[in-house]
Amino acid sequence: MYGVGVERGDTWAALAPVPLFQGRYLMGTLGSAIGRTYDISPDGRRFLMIKPVTSTRTESTSIVVVQNWSEELKRLVPTK
Repeated sequence: MYGVGVERGDTWAALAPVPLFQGRYLMGTLGSAIGRTYDISPDGRRFLMIKPVTSTRTESTSIVVVQNWSEELKRLVPTK
């Protein structure tokens, strides 16, 4: 990722690009989704970026989706 300064005046001119940081991050496409693989904090001072996996683990990862969790919570922890 690069930053580019701008000189303002009656006209403007872009300065030379400067690398903001170094490292390996995913850019461009992520699987079949096309789009941005980073985000910028609201104050513009930080980036959230995705790094490629460097692990050699072969175990699968799973996600548990709980639908109607509020009803399940009421069943497990009834209110008086």
